[in-house]
Amino acid sequence: MRTREKLVAGAAVALVMLTGCAGSGGTAAAGSTAPPTATGSLEDLAADVRCKPDIQTDADEIRQAICTNRDGKFVLATFATDRGQREWINDAKDYGGFYLVGRKWVAVGDNGVVKALRGTLGGDVEIGVDHHAHAGHSG
Repeated sequence: MRTREKLVAGAAVALVMLTGCAGSGGTAAAGSTAPPTATGSLEDLAADVRCKPDIQTDADEIRQAICTNRDGKFVLATFATDRGQREWINDAKDYGGFYLVGRKWVAVGDNGVVKALRGTLGGDVEIGVDHHAHAGHSG
């Protein structure tokens, strides 16, 4: 398994733990006006939203942490390249969830957490695939 695939698989497990299998696919209109999209390192972004990042992955192409603040628990990841970020998001969205996307960073959590983070970090909200329709199927 390639490094990126391992990272996506690990993120998917964290995502399912944080959000369950939620979402409807596509991009969400967040309704409120967001501030300019934040930039910076994983630590800079974590400081902006007042969380102490628990680093899970520290690799050249991705840094990923679990964060908790007053709004809830979420995954925060930064990427070395825009392409690497987009590939990661596209793969991870198969697991559902809500994604706050900035330039070379993403925050993943439940809908309420992502909306709250957007109020500080800006960015665009994307929603993963909804698998609830398949919940009654057994393979």
